[in-house]
Amino acid sequence: MNLQETLNWRYTTKEFDTTKKISETDMAQVKNLLRMSPSSVNLQPWHFIVAETTEGKARMTKGTQGFFHFNEPKITNASAVVLFCSKTNESADDAYFNHLLEVQDKDGRLPNDDIKKGMQGGMNAFADIHKYELKDYQHWMEKQVYLNIGNFLLGVATLGIDATPMEGIDIKALDEEFGLRAKGFTSLVAVSIGYRTASDFNSTEKTPKSRLPQSEIITVI
Repeated sequence: MNLQETLNWRYTTKEFDTTKKISETDMAQVKNLLRMSPSSVNLQPWHFIVAETTEGKARMTKGTQGFFHFNEPKITNASAVVLFCSKTNESADDAYFNHLLEVQDKDGRLPNDDIKKGMQGGMNAFADIHKYELKDYQHWMEKQVYLNIGNFLLGVATLGIDATPMEGIDIKALDEEFGLRAKGFTSLVAVSIGYRTASDFNSTEKTPKSRLPQSEIITVI
């Protein structure tokens, strides 16, 4: 599929075919998508829990009890579920920034001390803006995770894999289930992946996509 075909093909899947599983080869590409997403100053303020087993998905359903019960089948029937988590204010500290610099240095991204100091200065400058001027440090990191989610949804679609992003989850329950806060993270969004059923009412094969016209949302100057 070309890009336009992929955009038209993908949609938020409501019913997953329980008989179809994502191959190990494709799951390897799915995990690489998570790792390769862009982020501001290469901050990478995320962690991902990938549930591929029945037991793992059962643990994920701890976030769909009570009010969010309608999302439980989208987890249990999917081939896999990815929980997108963001770093918390406390864990995105100087030690983490130094770790990022060390990894980039090892990967050859910082060929000399001047470039390394420049990268370090840029990271600290943007972090300080969000800590002290805008006072939205946590929110800024969560924005980076949402960039990853957008990249992920389009990326899996190019593999012919359907996806369902869910903000309708119990964040506190999932944080407790996976001990996330003690590790310096908090959960944000769960994305189920797999393959649509022929009966899925939300399929683009049954109902066309609806988007505002370009003339309303794009100004070319």
